[in-house]
Amino acid sequence: MHIVFATTNPHKLAEAAAILEPLGIRTLSLDDLGAAHEEPIEDGETFAANARLKALHYARATGQVCLAEDSGLEVDALGGAPGVHSARYAGTTGSRAERDRANNDKLLAAMADVPSERRQARFVCAACVASPDGRVLAETRGTFEGVLARAPSGTNGFGYDPLLFLPDRGCTSAELPSEEKNARSHRGHALRQLAPRLVALLG
Repeated sequence: MHIVFATTNPHKLAEAAAILEPLGIRTLSLDDLGAAHEEPIEDGETFAANARLKALHYARATGQVCLAEDSGLEVDALGGAPGVHSARYAGTTGSRAERDRANNDKLLAAMADVPSERRQARFVCAACVASPDGRVLAETRGTFEGVLARAPSGTNGFGYDPLLFLPDRGCTSAELPSEEKNARSHRGHALRQLAPRLVALLG
């Protein structure tokens, strides 16, 4: 069994593979298919809407069952921002690392005067599986709760991982070992809910 995960992000692919491949589901990326595919415009107002439009787009484009996800950070004190705009929050271009740094800097500046008791935040992941004939086969949602740190810390992760502090562990998401991060993360939560349904669909 295999599924196409509609991403070119190696971190996301590795996390999905760690969860799905022990179940016998080989996880392929768009790069593995060897052909370029036009990216859809992610104009949904929610993570679920963006995950759905990506899954449907790439399922049609590849002719295969596709898994897509949309994820980001919600900060309560900012009314849920950056939310669906997480990846392009700072509006900058450049490498993934440069965009991540700019996004983190903008978020820290926006939260500079927010007291510790109002810094609740969470990662959210919406996942969707779609078929080439335009059907949505399954959808799930996972969250990863924490508080926003006042400075980045840790190197095991990407995006806002260095800023999500986990009070029960005394460290950020980016300071967790990979195995523990996958076990706790929003993406891991969403994919583990999806896994048995994928086995039934693909098997």
